[in-house]
Amino acid sequence: MKVLKATPANIRDGAQAIRAGDIVAFPTETVYGLGADVFNPVACAKIFEAKQRPQFDPLIVHVESPKQAELLFSTISPQAKILIDKFWPGPLTLVLPKRPEVPPIVTAGLDTVAVRMSSHPVAIALIKAAGTPIAAPSANPFGYLSPTTAEHVRDQLGDRVSIILDGGPCQIGVESTILRVGDPPVLLRPGGLPLEEIEREIGKVTIGNPVASAPEAPGQLKSHYSPRTPLTIITDPVQLPLGKKIGYLSFKKPAHELTVNKLEVLSATGDLREAAANLFTCLHRLDDAGMDIIFAEPVPEEGLGRAIMNRLQKAASR
Repeated sequence: MKVLKATPANIRDGAQAIRAGDIVAFPTETVYGLGADVFNPVACAKIFEAKQRPQFDPLIVHVESPKQAELLFSTISPQAKILIDKFWPGPLTLVLPKRPEVPPIVTAGLDTVAVRMSSHPVAIALIKAAGTPIAAPSANPFGYLSPTTAEHVRDQLGDRVSIILDGGPCQIGVESTILRVGDPPVLLRPGGLPLEEIEREIGKVTIGNPVASAPEAPGQLKSHYSPRTPLTIITDPVQLPLGKKIGYLSFKKPAHELTVNKLEVLSATGDLREAAANLFTCLHRLDDAGMDIIFAEPVPEEGLGRAIMNRLQKAASR
């Protein structure tokens, strides 16, 4: 396993590995992805093996341009075109009918495929150099904390991935928003693009079931995004138990001193964008600190707060 600075030469090496049927971890603006050539089902199977991911959970495919998405989507509706023109590149994944060339392992046998265009220059350069769309879920063991640095990938996957391209910390820090385009459009997963911004462009969006036994998109299982340390959402810090090593995830700087062993603050001022960017990094630090339990404060469920609470609620379900 090599952690390589994402220089042009190393990106070319990563692209060669993708073309050769290997898997490569790389940065996006949301979290680090674990990528393979979307049209190589054997390579895509390596993603499931490395992550220990169930094959009924579909993958997101990354493209370097809206034009490249035409290799994956059988049709692009007027509504989808509005969203692509407005929000690509960016943290929005669109679910639309797929072309037959997309292997069933990528879509979990569904007749739709989830696609996005990242705004991260390393992701774009890797896809261009590989000459193919790249299927890439988050680069972590299935169900556990998503990685927002190359070190998170190294620590969680180790030798299960041959190349990790280090492009620094992820700017947004939570996964992409996933929208099934249709009448009505359905939010399958809240994420890095707030729902309110989508609705300003296309009108009312239906909120899908956040828990699905047969998921249409990643992140729809009951338990996901979890630290190994048990996590509980708490509304009143007075309820903290005695006699345990306690990690505490605070939304903003606490007004009073808390009797905890390790404190992480998502945003001193309560800024939701900063909180989202820090979410997984703070949870990784708490998880690595040897605590008995992690308590997490809720955040306002508006804008990016909807995505943060989705991750915390699923983390608390393990």
